[in-house]
Amino acid sequence: MCKGLASLPTCCLERVKELKARLGSIMQMPNWNLSSFKIGQNKPSLEECLRWKESFEKLLSSKYGLCAFTAFLVSEFSEENIAFYFACEDYRCTKSPAKLPVKAQKIYDEFIGNDAPREINIDHETRDLTKANMLALSLSCFDVAQHKIYMLMAKDCYPRFLRSPVYRDLVCQARPSTKATKQQEKKA
Repeated sequence: MCKGLASLPTCCLERVKELKARLGSIMQMPNWNLSSFKIGQNKPSLEECLRWKESFEKLLSSKYGLCAFTAFLVSEFSEENIAFYFACEDYRCTKSPAKLPVKAQKIYDEFIGNDAPREINIDHETRDLTKANMLALSLSCFDVAQHKIYMLMAKDCYPRFLRSPVYRDLVCQARPSTKATKQQEKKA
């Protein structure tokens, strides 16, 4: 190991190894695209794909849209954002108060705490507030951090997704070809 790498904390080196492994597996796929995610046989309709452009909320509420957006985030090495958002949603829906401490600690350790393996990009004030909220757990203890991540995705990741080849390819695949349309007209 070179002197530069030896001076880095172990957690940084582990994260670099993880990213290297992910990048390597993506680079080995001949044509990395949405089909590498298991989403079933059904493709979204053109109308559904175009509806995703209307709002970030409409994208997230669509099963296929969420899958496409997640695939995009994986390709950009920022899937921790959507994972954190839905971990918070799951936490908020927890019915059993006995399960709250375990779930909260898991979310904190995975996304927010020092040396978190999937650390999200939030400011120190939000991080400190969330840490303080961990002392008196409630269903809303992650709300501020979740809102920041939601806004980050809505203002940054979502527009890039709409300009990405992933989204453009989905729209093109959803459009009926002129040949298929003519064949359907002949049958009618």
